[in-house]
Amino acid sequence: MTPRSNSASLLVHAYLDGELDPANTLALEKQIETDPSLAAEVERIAALKHVLRDRLGNEDAPAALRLRIEKSAGIESARTRPSWRALAASIAITALVVGGTTWTLRAPVPQDAVRDAVIASHIRSLMAPQPVDVASSDQHTVKPWFNGRIPQAPRVVDLASHNFPLIGARLDVVGREPIPTLVYQRRKHLISVLAIPNEVRTAESAAPNVADGYNIVRWSSDGVAYWAVSDLDARELGDFVRLFKGDVAQP
Repeated sequence: MTPRSNSASLLVHAYLDGELDPANTLALEKQIETDPSLAAEVERIAALKHVLRDRLGNEDAPAALRLRIEKSAGIESARTRPSWRALAASIAITALVVGGTTWTLRAPVPQDAVRDAVIASHIRSLMAPQPVDVASSDQHTVKPWFNGRIPQAPRVVDLASHNFPLIGARLDVVGREPIPTLVYQRRKHLISVLAIPNEVRTAESAAPNVADGYNIVRWSSDGVAYWAVSDLDARELGDFVRLFKGDVAQP
């Protein structure tokens, strides 16, 4: 068996997205043929991508998000020709992706982009037939469900006695990474709690902020950045967050 290298693992995503050059594609396929663990990794990631495409579909980016991206890339308008700076930036980004470097995987995602992704994930869940991938009020069912789907399961808190029952969990996507989301309920209002690794830099907010008509609270704990989003009243969402942060996680 050929030992699996870290570089080979990093190339899997680009390989499945068809972004590798022919030489790297052939080299990686040879490693997949001789390394069962790498082959299993390819199958796992391919299955995850299929589930995400099936559940999330392809949606156009919100106009405000598109404008921010164009502005950051040096493009004044989608209808105008990009400046040479924008072209240079796009070439550099392409080189980083094709080269399989870790910069694109580990670079901090701008906070506005994280916020937009959090809100978009919550809205998609409200529009879906079911807002969760696994429906359960039992934290001992929800937490193990994440095993094998993400590197580390999130902290799951039982707040049913405080009238914030857990109804299940799902996987969302932030910065091209699968992110665990817990879903709680307060009367007819749903609360999405995304647990994002701290590589995605976020600033804490003591009180709910309003964005696109939704209340959002973000905080960090034990190396994880949490985002709670809901159309629930700001005061009640604040109460939920205080309970979630103060409660002791069950084994």
